[in-house]
Amino acid sequence: MKRIDAIIRPEKLQTTIKALRQVGVTGFTVIPVQGRGQQKDAVGVYRGHAYDINLHPKIKLEIVVSDKYVPATVQAIIGAAQTGKMGDGKIFVYDILEAYNIRTGEIDETIDELNQKREDT
Repeated sequence: MKRIDAIIRPEKLQTTIKALRQVGVTGFTVIPVQGRGQQKDAVGVYRGHAYDINLHPKIKLEIVVSDKYVPATVQAIIGAAQTGKMGDGKIFVYDILEAYNIRTGEIDETIDELNQKREDT
């Protein structure tokens, strides 16, 4: 099981959600974030005064999927969020060791890789 964190442009959120649904991913968390990468600074004007914008607004998607869904999920995000310009974002993939259902307090039995790992040990 993997956690996929995707940092994308805010204007690409709805397109990305639609692409995720098309590959069967319906559960995710959306977090507004600000960050800095290779994207150039901009200049903003507030009440007649210019100021540097060195943190850019982005959206962070956190998604947990079975290993077999990782390639399709990553490709869906890239296809939906890519503009070809600097500042499109990044995707990070992490291993998930366990997941628990808060309501029951038990290991989430609906995740197939967790069941396999329990049987293997």
